Amino acid sequence: MSVTKGLVSAAAIIAAAGAGLWACQTGLIKLPLSPAAAMTETHAAASGPVVYYRDPNGKPFYSLAPRNTDDGKAYVAVQASEDVSFEPRPKTEAVARAASSPGDKRIKFYRNPMGLPDTSPVPKKDSMGMDYIPVYEGDDSDDGSIRVSPGKIQRTGVETVEVGRHPIIRTIQAPGAVAIDERRVAVVAPKFDGYVVKVGDITTGTHVRKGDVLATVFGQAILDQAARLLIEQNSGFTRSDDTFTPPSLKGPGGVVGASRRLQNLGVTQEFIDQVKRDRQVPDIFTIRAPISGDVLERNWSDGQGFKQGDVGFRIADHSVVWMMADAAEGDIALIKPGQRVKVTMRAYPGRVFEGKVGVVYPHLIKETRTAQVRIEMANADMALLPDMYGNVEIATGGNADALAVPASAVIDSGNRQVALLDLGNGRYQPREVKLGRTGDGFREVLSGLSEGDKVVVNGNFLIDAESNLQSALKGFDASATTPSSTEASQ
Repeated sequence: MSVTKGLVSAAAIIAAAGAGLWACQTGLIKLPLSPAAAMTETHAAASGPVVYYRDPNGKPFYSLAPRNTDDGKAYVAVQASEDVSFEPRPKTEAVARAASSPGDKRIKFYRNPMGLPDTSPVPKKDSMGMDYIPVYEGDDSDDGSIRVSPGKIQRTGVETVEVGRHPIIRTIQAPGAVAIDERRVAVVAPKFDGYVVKVGDITTGTHVRKGDVLATVFGQAILDQAARLLIEQNSGFTRSDDTFTPPSLKGPGGVVGASRRLQNLGVTQEFIDQVKRDRQVPDIFTIRAPISGDVLERNWSDGQGFKQGDVGFRIADHSVVWMMADAAEGDIALIKPGQRVKVTMRAYPGRVFEGKVGVVYPHLIKETRTAQVRIEMANADMALLPDMYGNVEIATGGNADALAVPASAVIDSGNRQVALLDLGNGRYQPREVKLGRTGDGFREVLSGLSEGDKVVVNGNFLIDAESNLQSALKGFDASATTPSSTEASQ
């Protein structure tokens, strides 16, 4: 049993030595002064029982019982008043008396040093031998404010800011993919039956300009109407059903019947003028690109036949593209057409593309609980390709400034939102606030605070904990002053 006690005592000494060395290095506590240092500083006479013995040479060695060093020197006894302390040690006896009795304030009660809801009307120690802390009149306030010592404020890094007006802008982030602008797609599909004579030097993916030759074709319907055009032109014949034809469509002599049919078949005005000018019918008809863009489909080959309505080419203009973003259900109400958008693409790290919201689709995708948002983006350098993935940031909210506080200033318990108002001189008052919109780093304040008030933005949870402790102590104040409470606490 004695061996066990010795081991436990040794472990306690080693732990105390390690903790004391660390605390001394960090400046949190002051170890008892060495004999040399004691000669240079005046102290009040040591009092209290001997709590342990320390190395006489100032080394971090301690013992619970008297002992000697290897060179025969006796360990120095450390009394209770000389033990380590987490509070600054008074330099003089007058300062010590002032610190132990702040002014003429009367001690109301003593509270548990570990923050437990336990008070006593007389000085006492807890189960670990720690003294209860005195609470003076005026330390607790009836106005609901909290008092925090300057030392605590400095050690915990409490920071405050003024309540002011800020724009409440919330940035909504959503994934998206590039898509083709549906309004910039053209399909080449003849309105007559025929054969492909020759396909131009065009393949899928080729960029073409408006008017470039896509193919030359033969179509019997085109030749028939071209021949009829020459007959009508030579005879000066005008059909009665063309009476209401606009003058702009009427050729020389008022001949319009064949011209109208050729136009309905998709023949260009250039071809009609050529027939009238040359007075002969060409054997083939040239099909040209209707827009500038990239060829998405080429379905024709030389000598291939086609029917009316068969698609020969599909061309898309990529100078403007869409970004189809999937916005969460909870963000849909904030997104409006015309809002500015920033897009970053996985293919171009560090580059930011800009666009604006075009349409918020009026239906929800039930599997993902998202709605598609169409964003129109310029693509002059053709960097954005269809089906590329990107990240979308939509800036929502108005430009008008609103009374707001940083988000870190609000303590949100779910049912109640509180901000800590700085009253000065180490006093803070919890203020219940009513909040509105939430922006990037700010929360709108509808009531509870005024412009110019100072609120805590860092360290507010420590002050909130101090408030809970003081509230608990007030609840025990009345009972602590009764004799029965005194006897129970002792």
